[in-house]
This record gives sequence, C-alpha cells and structure tokens, in this order.
Amino acid sequence: MPRKPIAKFTVEHLQILDEKGKLDAKLDPKLSEKEAVTMYRWMRLARELDERMLKLQRQGRLGTFPPNTGQEAISIPIALRMQEKDWFVGAFRELGGRLVRGEPLTATLYYYNGWEEGNILPQKEMRIIPTSVVIGCQIEHAAGLAYAARYKGEDAAAVCFIGDGGTSEGDFHEGLNFAAAWKAPVVYVVQNNQWAISIPRSDQTASQTIAQKGIAYDMPVIQVDGNDPLAVTVAIDEALARARAGEGPSLIEAVTYRLMMHTTADDPTKYRGKAEEDDAWKKEPLIRTRMYLDKKGYWDDAKEEALLAEVKAQVEAVVKEFESAKDWQQDEPFRHVYGTEHANITEQHQDFLANVAREAK
Repeated sequence: MPRKPIAKFTVEHLQILDEKGKLDAKLDPKLSEKEAVTMYRWMRLARELDERMLKLQRQGRLGTFPPNTGQEAISIPIALRMQEKDWFVGAFRELGGRLVRGEPLTATLYYYNGWEEGNILPQKEMRIIPTSVVIGCQIEHAAGLAYAARYKGEDAAAVCFIGDGGTSEGDFHEGLNFAAAWKAPVVYVVQNNQWAISIPRSDQTASQTIAQKGIAYDMPVIQVDGNDPLAVTVAIDEALARARAGEGPSLIEAVTYRLMMHTTADDPTKYRGKAEEDDAWKKEPLIRTRMYLDKKGYWDDAKEEALLAEVKAQVEAVVKEFESAKDWQQDEPFRHVYGTEHANITEQHQDFLANVAREAK
C-alpha cells in the first residue's frame, strides 16, 4: 500500500506590538487605559527591583540571584489575566508575575539571601508555588495541581513557566504527557530567552521552534513575541479559556532575550558578543510598551518621571526593611524539607547546629 500523510501540523507566530511601537489594530486586545497603565506600572516596578538587587549583590549585600531584566512582558501580562484561584507555578525568572499575584517585594530579597522566610506568603490561599531552581520539576507539579483542581470541582487552572533549556529535561516531557493525557487545565509558558546558561538556543535543541514540542502531546501551541505584552495577553487569554472549558493544556513559546547574566555568578561576555546584546536591548519590552501608552494618549514624560520616583522610593523602603535586624533562626530551612521528620535531614540539622555552636565560641 502507498504511504500517505495522516497528520499535518503548523506553528503560528503572534506579534501585535513591534519594537518600534507599531500596533496591529486588527489583533489589538484593546486593553482599557487602566489595564494598560497598570501593566506598565508593574513592569517598571519589577525592573527597578531587579536593577536594585543587582547593585545589592555586587556590593555584597545580597546572595546570587537570576536577573529578570528584559522578560517583564511575559509573566506580568499573564498574571494580570489569571483568576484568584489559579495556580502560579514559576521557575526562577518571573519576578514581575509573582509581584502581581501578591508576593511581597521583600520575599525575593529574603529568598536570595538564603532565608527560608522568603517563601512565606501573606495568605496561604494565594496559590504561588515557591521558586523552582531544580530545572523542570515544576512542569509535573503544575499538571498535578491542575488535575487536582479539576478533580475537586474548582474553577481553576495552573500556569507554569520554564526556560528554553528546561524543555530538554525529561520532567518537561513527562509533565506535558501527563497533562495532555488527562486533559488537565494547565498552560505551559516557555520563556525562550535564547540562552540556557552558556548554551545558545541553536545548540540546545534541534527543534525548529520550542512551541512544536507541545504538538507531540496533541495540545494547541503558539509562538509569540515575548517582548510584546499585547501578544502575550492574547495568547494567555486563549489558552486559559481552553483550560477552563475542559479542553486541556496548551503551550505558549514566548520568544525574548536574557539581557543580563544567567545568574550573578555568570559572565555572559565569555560566550556571547556585545553586538548581539545591543540589538536585543533595542527590542526590550519596556521601550515599546511606553511608546504604546504614549500613542494611546495614556502616558507622557511627567507621568513617567512620577512613576520612576514612586517605584524607586518603594524599592528603597523595601531594601531598608530587608536589611533591618531579624531574630530569625539560622536553622529554619531544615524544618521545611519534608512534611515529616527524615533521618538524613535530622542528622544534617544536628551537624549544622553543632557547627554554629563551635563558631560561636
């Protein structure tokens, strides 16, 4: 018998607002003035906090952390479109989205200074999963959370973030397979920032797009300009609508660029050129979002100056709180590894306390 095609697939790319501020009116999600300005305010706040954290780290006042600069147009628009009962399942480059969901600004400072208290949320029902430094494990967590929400009859979905490098982990494929097979209400968002630490996107995977990895699990996929908050808004609206309608998971590839280092322990000049970075800075999300607001008549230089002063003051106040005296216990992290006592952790805990006691003498 002759061979015959039994399936065909395509991957769409979506861009609504380009780097020059040009808007495709036909695709415009038509955010209200309040929605657009609120989104930009969160983006500015996240950028200010990120830049301040880098200064603190370089001054020896904060531990190693992964900068978020340049990726604000992904997690922030997504968090703004999520509902209260939805699960926010992050990796480690979603600072803006975490702030939108209600995580205190001090939390990321505490966390990256090695304090367990950075994982304490004001309210338990906020449904923000702690930062996932273990690459890929959150993919399966999101599938499980989404499945559990549906099982319990909740009107809730999970939105899970991962980087392009994480899509090469086995957990990524296991999680997608689980979510698709059980039609769990989850949206996977791949932040394709072109670099998996020092490995470029071209060497990290042979796939023509990251988005197509979801096709193998029979879920809708789309690639969007990850520096375009309007495209991200449209994509997440569509994916969350499918999830809530019981149509299962979706995958969004948000193409962006990691403008800074992988973490503050990394030196990107060792593996990428300045010309590449300079070109990426011209396409970063805050520039085009500001132009969008200006053209809409929502914004001007006076409002920009006032906003910058506001976020700087807000971040400065947070830094003072972060550096104020604390009476927290040094051994607190040992109490949160497992829900019940574990012999290995108990042994490590006792050893740690013994070392602290010796150093105090």
